[in-house]
Amino acid sequence: MGKKKKALITGITGQDGSYLAEFLLSKGYEVHGIVRRVAFEDPEHRLWRIKHILDKIILHPASLESYASIFKVVEEVKPDECYHLASQSYVSYSFEDEFSTMNVNINGTHFILSAIKERAPECKFYFAASSEMFGNAKESPQNESTPFYPRSPYGISKLAGFHLTRNYRETYNIFAVNGILFNHESPRRGIEFVTRKVSYTVAKIKLGLANELRLGNLDAKRDWGYAPEYVEAMWLMLQQDEPDDYVIATSRTHSVRELVELAFSYVGLDWKDYVVIDEKLYRPGEINELRGDYSKAKKKLGWEPRTTFEELVRIMVEEDIRRLKSALR
Repeated sequence: MGKKKKALITGITGQDGSYLAEFLLSKGYEVHGIVRRVAFEDPEHRLWRIKHILDKIILHPASLESYASIFKVVEEVKPDECYHLASQSYVSYSFEDEFSTMNVNINGTHFILSAIKERAPECKFYFAASSEMFGNAKESPQNESTPFYPRSPYGISKLAGFHLTRNYRETYNIFAVNGILFNHESPRRGIEFVTRKVSYTVAKIKLGLANELRLGNLDAKRDWGYAPEYVEAMWLMLQQDEPDDYVIATSRTHSVRELVELAFSYVGLDWKDYVVIDEKLYRPGEINELRGDYSKAKKKLGWEPRTTFEELVRIMVEEDIRRLKSALR
């Protein structure tokens, strides 16, 4: 047996980080994660997604805003693979605090790339780019050669990270890839994201714990996939002979209205009785339609989505009902 491959994950406490950590453990990796110090002080809330694997992974306190702390972890771990997933990732919040979004998302990416170049140049690097970089793209569906047109500070910060990653690949010969992932959801999604807000509130309404669901633009359309499948694509990108950039998506879009109708139909309720449209929840720069073309990933990585939108919504609603019931007990 060869020595275990080492993986370093930033954002290991998030939705994708937790699924990726499980996936890499199943592949026999030694898994390291970077977490903020506050997470150690409040593990119940901040580490809930990885609580069940805490004894199998190694966590390092560091901050994306501190080059010294990132450098130290990279030097200590000397990872074979690094998955940079951490960011200020909630789009509407990026409008409220543009400066910290830019700071964390751009500098944090730069810090990690630089530390890898200096201390672990053989390490393969994955950057979590985003479909938000396309924004109001002039064509649909969007693929790897579609021009970017971001419509939020978050999208702009991710585009900077995308170019930094490509630049390190071309200038310093680092094996660095960009995963341009379209929206991917799961029961581990943060409550502030519309899919989870819907599944969670529907579960509460079903159990008599809430009586309305406030939403913004019901006509916004997104390409929604299932997160555990998307982390497999991240891993596949780093197993190729050459580094490259890939769009990961389902190539299908659904509106928020469809999401809402489905979620309420699973619990036997009519959504029109509970949904309240709140103008305050509209985005300053709305995007009309994001739909990804994953044909390159299918051809080169052998990856394709397996879970339908209908199944995804059902999985999320059922899990939220289960969690709420066990909390009530």
